[in-house]
Amino acid sequence: MAPSIRLSPAARSLFDEPLAIAVQGLGPRQQVTLRTSLRDETGELFQASARYQADDDGQLDLARCPALPGGSFSGLEPMGLLWALQPQKPFWRLVKRDVQSPFLLQLEVLEGHGERPGRLLAQAQHERAFLRDGVRRVPVREGRIRATLFLPPGEDNFPGIIDIHGFGGGLLEPRASLLANHGFATLALAYYQFEDLPQKPKELHLEYFEEAVNYMLQHPQVKGPGVGLLGFSKGAEVSLAMAAFLKNITAVASLNAPVAATCIPFSYKDKVIPTVTLYEHQAKATNSKFLDYSDVIDDPFQAPGNQSLIPVEKAEAQFLFIVGQDDRVVKSEYYATEVCKILQAQGKGNFHILSYPGTGHCIDPPFFPLYPIGSHPVFHKRAVLGGELRAYSKAQVHAWSQVQAFFKKYL
Repeated sequence: MAPSIRLSPAARSLFDEPLAIAVQGLGPRQQVTLRTSLRDETGELFQASARYQADDDGQLDLARCPALPGGSFSGLEPMGLLWALQPQKPFWRLVKRDVQSPFLLQLEVLEGHGERPGRLLAQAQHERAFLRDGVRRVPVREGRIRATLFLPPGEDNFPGIIDIHGFGGGLLEPRASLLANHGFATLALAYYQFEDLPQKPKELHLEYFEEAVNYMLQHPQVKGPGVGLLGFSKGAEVSLAMAAFLKNITAVASLNAPVAATCIPFSYKDKVIPTVTLYEHQAKATNSKFLDYSDVIDDPFQAPGNQSLIPVEKAEAQFLFIVGQDDRVVKSEYYATEVCKILQAQGKGNFHILSYPGTGHCIDPPFFPLYPIGSHPVFHKRAVLGGELRAYSKAQVHAWSQVQAFFKKYL
């Protein structure tokens, strides 16, 4: 019997879902290398490989068989061939622009464990999709709002979430589309550098975000009385400001948030939150010649009555702070801890912190590759963003399940 790859689900799975990988038809105790590859929408290649040995019956099941040293990872890691994918082009990030098309994953079984790949024994293709059958993608151009709404299948009404990305502008849909697969009506909201939105806003007007909240609550398929917010980095900072000043925000999941206004001030009616000072000269060069910017933000907790600190204590919402202990862009663990001390001092218990070791600034849904060094969101220089491969892969899976559980509980 010729070797073959057995996948479950067989042909197509969602990007954030586990994929079971097995090989049958090998020789007893045969040594093989498994390799995965995927090209992004620009054609850049991501690859991972691992060394294995078949069992006495010539079977190899990644759920039961540990990878041997010498590949992208070792040990019992059933999903290692997905989470260990790394770009062939240095410092390249895997981004999905068109969520309506899947990524195509290639799997190969190669003979032996040599430095050079051996003979090809088996291969398979698999689609990693962002939309479950029946999920609807609705472009939203209502009033000033520029967004995409993802609605789960069916005519029911669903808990509503607004998904807000970090610095860099544009409209990013992967996280919102994946959340919709799990039963949430999710609005991926752009707020600058997209279509007719400002390219370089002087202020972020919370009235714009208020319009998005009202749009969601007026939608016949969004279950009120409030909405959830899921924000990353600057988007998490926006989410905290929304919760502090706007009505009808029930739950906020914050991924590595600055808790003070950074780079762009907020305004709401006659109130302005000025930005915290950044000291670019405090960036440190690391041994690898990349810059570490983790100390450039002025500590908003050191000056009493700091005007740039977001008054989170005014919010009625429940908060879930998700922080990477190795975040080199924002001191997110310190910030979350200090904010929760303020809430506690006011007699509030509306918060929970999830803190992940070996996890840097970028916390994506499961199985997106680690992006530890890249362009700094503010200074646009090559910088350490933080994170370590195996720890990050575990954090992604755990945090994603916790975000969904949090929104199911409070929405």
